[in-house]
Amino acid sequence: MSLSRRHALGLAGAFVLPRIAIGQSDNRPSIVVAVQKISTSNSLEPMREQSNVGQRVFYTFAETLTDHAWTGDLSLQPCLAEGFRRIDGRTLELKLRQNVRFHNGDAMTAEDVAFSFGPERMWSGSSVETRGMWVDTAQGAASKVPPPEAPKIAMAAYPGFERMEIVDKHTVRFVNRVPDAALEGRLTRNCGAIFSRRAFAEAASWLDWSRKPVGTGPYRIVEYKPDVELVMESFDEYWGGRPPIKRLRFVEVPDVSQRVNGLRAGDFDFACDMPPDQISAIEQNPKLDVAGGPIMNIRLTIFDKHHPVLADPRVRRAMTHSVDRQAIVDALWAGRTKVPKGLQWDFFGPMLLGDWAPPAYDPAEARRLLKEAGYDGAPIPYQMLNNYYTNQLQTAQIMQEQWKAVGLNVAMEMKENWGQILGRFPGRGICENSNSSWFNDPVASLAAYAPGGQTWEAGQWENPEVAKLISALQEGTDLEQRRRDFRRTLTILEREDPAYNVVQQNATFTAKRRDYKWRPAQSFVADFRASNWG
Repeated sequence: MSLSRRHALGLAGAFVLPRIAIGQSDNRPSIVVAVQKISTSNSLEPMREQSNVGQRVFYTFAETLTDHAWTGDLSLQPCLAEGFRRIDGRTLELKLRQNVRFHNGDAMTAEDVAFSFGPERMWSGSSVETRGMWVDTAQGAASKVPPPEAPKIAMAAYPGFERMEIVDKHTVRFVNRVPDAALEGRLTRNCGAIFSRRAFAEAASWLDWSRKPVGTGPYRIVEYKPDVELVMESFDEYWGGRPPIKRLRFVEVPDVSQRVNGLRAGDFDFACDMPPDQISAIEQNPKLDVAGGPIMNIRLTIFDKHHPVLADPRVRRAMTHSVDRQAIVDALWAGRTKVPKGLQWDFFGPMLLGDWAPPAYDPAEARRLLKEAGYDGAPIPYQMLNNYYTNQLQTAQIMQEQWKAVGLNVAMEMKENWGQILGRFPGRGICENSNSSWFNDPVASLAAYAPGGQTWEAGQWENPEVAKLISALQEGTDLEQRRRDFRRTLTILEREDPAYNVVQQNATFTAKRRDYKWRPAQSFVADFRASNWG
């Protein structure tokens, strides 16, 4: 397995003495990054925090066995595993890097990898008969019970997981119960980040651990104040080379204008999640520029098919035909992103269905479907947060008017948090959401619509045929059969029994000091490693 340029540079830097000589000054900058939100769960443990905003900070302090070149060509790359090979259709062997240290100074070994995928951290509360068992034990860690989300997140990420085998100190095998064409990609999921077994055992409680997990990333956590800031410092023993930033601080600034004004005033060095209409004004300042573009995330509206009006799939189909997606891209995104080919991305490669498209903008067809369904103008509630997503409110207002134009009565309800949107309560209708592709295969995003996935677990939508199709996709190895199963899955999800309405491919834009040479990722990840700086 060849190394990417980023990892090759990191390895070269690993042989340079990392410590500053006595008396030598450290001229590295301290950086402040203004973000809309750091975590939606007040946790930094990915077995609890799986949000878009959380994804931004994870890779500063924790890393996975494999990775994607998010700032490059999106190809699959080695990370904490320097190489990997298939033993058979359900077994992947990984050779671990031997120069990796955790933030507590411990060397990373196969035991830490097995712990990270073990029951103490990942599968607590799930059935050992169906989930497998860890081949070793972490003394003292069993008293720390992860939250109930952990096994659900793990099951969605690794639905066929059986066990993690330790071959030797620097070799492990990920063993599945069934064949899986996407094993290498699945290991890029941040819930599979590798953490210190000893540090977990020594933590006073799971909550203490979750707010200061000990990983292998370029920066170690100094302090996390939920809803306020996350402070990190350079981990000079980082295997990928000495980090370019001495102190890295993420601060929560929910309001866009305050992030922009703080950047202009010099209070912040980076300001995330800039709407496209702010870019030209920001770049009029010769000291600032804006970096970013489309990412591997698609904005959606999710249907609750159990709402009395939305129970009829013809009403949901009418809603998908009422939305002029290109008009939204042109009006709110200045053409800086695009309408995707349904819930898929170009980096799916041979699994991409190039001829697929979301339902056409067709108001006449929408009206016909509503008449056929006998829709009488009953209100459809639309629960949403205030600009959790960039341009969220403006997009919702445009769609509300487009739905109104065909006779749909959609009433927006502003909510304060995700619990008020995804919680099981009477009156749920449609809501805002997005799907990311963590790796380059359809099962990466389709997991949300399978048993155990977010939409299914929230009780918004389920379909037994889709459950069988996604299971077949997860276990299938024949390319053409997988393509047929994928097409049928999208046909149900987006046409016959709509689970969601595709809006646009998401894009993120980060305003920053012009003198800092930093490249944006094609994901929510913020990469502050040496290979992505200068």
